[in-house]
Amino acid sequence: MLRIGLTGGMGAGKSTVARILADLGAVIIDSDLIAREVVAPGTEGLAALVDAFGTEILAADGSLNRPTLAAKAFADDESRATLNSITHPLVGKRTAELISAAAADAIVVQDIPLLVENGLAPLMNLVIVVDVDAETRLRRLVEFRGVAEADARARIAAQATDEQRRAVADVLLDNSGAPAAIEDEVRRLWQERLVPFEQNLRAGTPARKKDIRLVPANPDWAVQAQRLIARLWVACGAAASRIDHIGSTAVPELPAKDVLDLQITVADLAAADGLRDALGAAGFPVRPEITEDCPRPTAQDPAGTDVTLWTKRYHQNADPGRLANVHVRVAGTPGQEYALLFRDWLRADADARAEYLEVKRAAEAKATGLTGEAATIAYLDVKEPWFAAAYPRMQAWRDR
Repeated sequence: MLRIGLTGGMGAGKSTVARILADLGAVIIDSDLIAREVVAPGTEGLAALVDAFGTEILAADGSLNRPTLAAKAFADDESRATLNSITHPLVGKRTAELISAAAADAIVVQDIPLLVENGLAPLMNLVIVVDVDAETRLRRLVEFRGVAEADARARIAAQATDEQRRAVADVLLDNSGAPAAIEDEVRRLWQERLVPFEQNLRAGTPARKKDIRLVPANPDWAVQAQRLIARLWVACGAAASRIDHIGSTAVPELPAKDVLDLQITVADLAAADGLRDALGAAGFPVRPEITEDCPRPTAQDPAGTDVTLWTKRYHQNADPGRLANVHVRVAGTPGQEYALLFRDWLRADADARAEYLEVKRAAEAKATGLTGEAATIAYLDVKEPWFAAAYPRMQAWRDR
């Protein structure tokens, strides 16, 4: 199922977005509600807290007196760690139960206020951040929730910064305007991205554009790539030795197709095949029909005809809002080394970048008017001869 992380600073309107998504059909898992549920009267969580912090943390009716607990638990790092060691596993267990109970075709939205602080973004297929500047959030907390200004400032300061949240956001929802504006934006997001993403994920179908078009270089490509790489690391674990941003979008200021290329380096093809299901569940289904790169002359194969030297596994992102190609290659093979060398050469050589851009423009022109595989073939027909001719130049640059 599709797992969405939803977060935002206090006063940003995260609950409003969660309500709209619930109305549209999402399964909402509210971390704050779970955190209260696991320490309700009669639970093992409340009993453990009493054992750790004393009966004075209980109210007269036997429920948890939260202000008293907070005064004890946040007095020092050791007490805070004790609190977390009790509550976090219980919250995690209950969250897992709720996720397991959701339908296979569900869009599960995990409402997590401290998603960034707890490093949970890579565990999600996509992260939505409700974005409002800190001063506006402060005013809302004071005017509409009755929070004292000093308390509101302290709470905001204790959370992640706006910049830290934006760094993990696949989707940034600006909630500083009228209520109707955010509702329209959420509904568009649901229809145009979340529903197709879920369908692609369930079917094991990558998201792909029909045509080929170059766009100006986007300075956010590097940040977007790092978000995907973090998810890939969670999926791969120790099976990967490195994961890199490669291709044109990894070269600053180079116009390119708005498709990120990423490379996972593994020890052997058995390891690559072993990642198939994990990458699919993370949102990167396999393209089983693509199993190698175009061979080029090497020291082992001067004729450049041995496809076994260029074998790989190939996945693509299922998210229609962030297209990406994921190449899984074996360490030390020509294809794995070529991808890194090509990127680094283009970064270092301005003349090579300019030359390559002209080739890309010509390839784009040849693919104009075509769609799907026909467009891809036309595009590569122009680029591949240049790649082959550039390979010795790249190697010479490397050797120098």
